[in-house]
Amino acid sequence: MKIESYGISNVGMKRQQNEDSYLINDDMGLYMVADGMGGHLGGEYASKLAVTTVEEVVRALRFDPDATQIRGVNEEDSNPGNQLKHAIQEAGRRIHDQAMFDENLRGMGTTAVAALFASPQLYIANVGDSRAYLIRSGKIEQVTEDHSLVSEQVKAGMISASDARGHKLKNIITRSVGYQEEVDIDLLCKEMKHGDKLLLCSDGLSNLVEDREIEETVEKYDLQEACEKLVNSANSRGGDDNITVIILQVDEIA
Repeated sequence: MKIESYGISNVGMKRQQNEDSYLINDDMGLYMVADGMGGHLGGEYASKLAVTTVEEVVRALRFDPDATQIRGVNEEDSNPGNQLKHAIQEAGRRIHDQAMFDENLRGMGTTAVAALFASPQLYIANVGDSRAYLIRSGKIEQVTEDHSLVSEQVKAGMISASDARGHKLKNIITRSVGYQEEVDIDLLCKEMKHGDKLLLCSDGLSNLVEDREIEETVEKYDLQEACEKLVNSANSRGGDDNITVIILQVDEIA
């Protein structure tokens, strides 16, 4: 599978520091966005530790012949999605342990949305409200589910999807990586097609830019220009949070 990719992260208009982190590793087919929480020091630390840990663990499981065999993770009959989930769990344990060790980092955690290609399959794992969108044949689909208070209220029929976008509690998430030692991780698998595009983003984008506008921008411009225009759109509407976006395009299926 041949993948073209581009990513960008921006502090936004209201924050003093960027607590988002992202990962692009075309050689491994591994991509990730993490949105940290827990104050300036804790949020930035947690998101960076998450992406570096996921990259390290997935690389070891896939390419190190001496890596420890882990039941259900890197056995012959396991799939790459299990490796991705295991890597995020390990990131959570490291973040949690560091928070217990350093009182200045207490309460830190991070969202995580990560994609791992194993042609023609794409495995997507997520925790929190950072999102993955699939753009195919002129249509956009949010393929991840937000783990947030307002998302649960929408599912329960308490508020509408349009109300959720501007809700005062929209930033309260119900799952995060590292706040507790273990976390439930959603995992899904998509069979990718030539021309498909995948967008990973933090809520600094999705809270301010409508899905349809995301789709139109991604379809109209090349990857770099689309990322830049989406960030500019979020900032033009207040940019009240850090903004991170990665766009991947499937150019060839092996």
